[in-house]
Amino acid sequence: MKYWLSKNKTPLLISVLGAIVGYSYWYFVGCASGTCAITSVWWRSTIYGVIMGWLLGSLINEKVNKKIKQNED
Repeated sequence: MKYWLSKNKTPLLISVLGAIVGYSYWYFVGCASGTCAITSVWWRSTIYGVIMGWLLGSLINEKVNKKIKQNED
């Protein structure tokens, strides 16, 4: 478990940030009519933020790991 956490530190941190951004978007912008698929309910926009944060964090983590591996060689 410690290995997984240390390996995925960046995606986890950016996912937390994504959750905050998703909730904030719902709170401040939201959807006035209630027909918006993602932003009409707080938990959907929060989950969407987590998923987008994880994807972005995984991309960043992958690029950082490649650069570290290149520097080691």
